[in-house]
Amino acid sequence: MSKKLKTVNIKGKEYVEVNERIRHFRENYPEGSIVTELVSNNGGVCVFKAIIYNMDQIVATGHAYEKEGSTFINKTSYIENCETSAIGRALGILGIGIDGSVASAEEVKNAIANQDQGDDEITLTPKQINDSLDLLRQYAEMKNQTAARAIFKKANYKNIVNRHVIINEAVKHFPKWEDEIV
Repeated sequence: MSKKLKTVNIKGKEYVEVNERIRHFRENYPEGSIVTELVSNNGGVCVFKAIIYNMDQIVATGHAYEKEGSTFINKTSYIENCETSAIGRALGILGIGIDGSVASAEEVKNAIANQDQGDDEITLTPKQINDSLDLLRQYAEMKNQTAARAIFKKANYKNIVNRHVIINEAVKHFPKWEDEIV
């Protein structure tokens, strides 16, 4: 029988924090390991990948994207926050700490904080666009829809002025996502 994980309530919904997911993983997968990789860090925007192993077998991966200064915690610790989010997503994909959502409490808090910052328009730099396109193409080749979707979702905000290039590339590889464009 699996032990119920401790949750925090955010806007009426229960979420399991990443530290609780890691604790559960360590207790239940003594031969397991968590490996993280900084995929990119350009212009104050980073992407992390977390790989979950059990007995030298990959059992889950997760990706996260954070922007420096986008939230209070990201003003000083966006890289660390991104790594933690990637770990939380990977553990969620493994099935730890999820009921209806893979998102960690930290991701939900960040999303709410970003919404509260208003509708200021954001223009991506050519480098940010090219880095996103390169990652999308790599993930599409690897058929890693979860990682590609993370990039698509970050670009698919109405206040990003020049998001169409990234959105078009994502839809080229995953046509069903066209219905999700805002």
